[in-house]
Amino acid sequence: MMRRTLASLAALVLASLCTLALAARDSLDAEGSSEPPGLPRFPGFHIDSSQHRDFDEFRFTTTQRAVDDPEAGDAKEGRYWSTVYVLNDGARQPSALELVRNHENAAKQAGGTLVFRSPASGGRQSAVYRLPRPDGGERWMQIDIQNDGFHYQIHLLDVGAMAQTLEFSTAQMRDTLRKGGQVALHGILFETGKAAIRPESRPQLGEVAALLRQEGSLKLIVEGHTDDVGQPQANLLLSRHRAEAVVQYLVAQGVAPARLRAEGRGDGTPVADNRTEQGRAQNRRVVLARF
Repeated sequence: MMRRTLASLAALVLASLCTLALAARDSLDAEGSSEPPGLPRFPGFHIDSSQHRDFDEFRFTTTQRAVDDPEAGDAKEGRYWSTVYVLNDGARQPSALELVRNHENAAKQAGGTLVFRSPASGGRQSAVYRLPRPDGGERWMQIDIQNDGFHYQIHLLDVGAMAQTLEFSTAQMRDTLRKGGQVALHGILFETGKAAIRPESRPQLGEVAALLRQEGSLKLIVEGHTDDVGQPQANLLLSRHRAEAVVQYLVAQGVAPARLRAEGRGDGTPVADNRTEQGRAQNRRVVLARF
């Protein structure tokens, strides 16, 4: 009994020490800071600062020229994270090469490749990696090391077009429909591979509903369009379901069902290059056409 009690106390003390160690490590991080997604820090470092933007541009150092002139870097646009790490007092300081190799191995394990690694110079070194994302998109990562590994910065960017939540006001859609008979909307967004409408689509859908309320005789075909990721037949079905989801949303807003017709176009009428993420984002759209 005594042995079991001592063992329990020892386990409790050990758990408490682990909790304190974790709290102490976390308490060194800047208030409100966060890790970039899917990328844990190197042991012994804390976050000095971090930032996240839903859409931004970053120029990655993909050539030796870009090392000396950042404006010569490879510009990518999309969701962006930046995190600066600083070595904790008393922690072992890794070399710049150790930091680079660790991140390189992590990138390779995730299916990524090394794009460029600058030679070490004056205690500084950079490396850039390109990684696949589960949704078929592309993720870029750059590590900038300074002071021989005393601190380093991670730049992470998920390549993608800006989520345009309100492209056309009611008046703009009315004018475009009168002039051309149709309007393409990229601000109506869906979950990847599904027909579920994302919440950020509501402002644009609200404008469509307002237009239909103001124009009592207007009837619209709602066309769903996809990129070419996946099988054509599956994309055709998905585009149909997405168009139907938009119709159902508008009907729920009080629009008469007889004024709307859902049609799926699949990936058959692209308006941009499907070989790039930006092009695929342009091809994923909802088109409203008069009938």
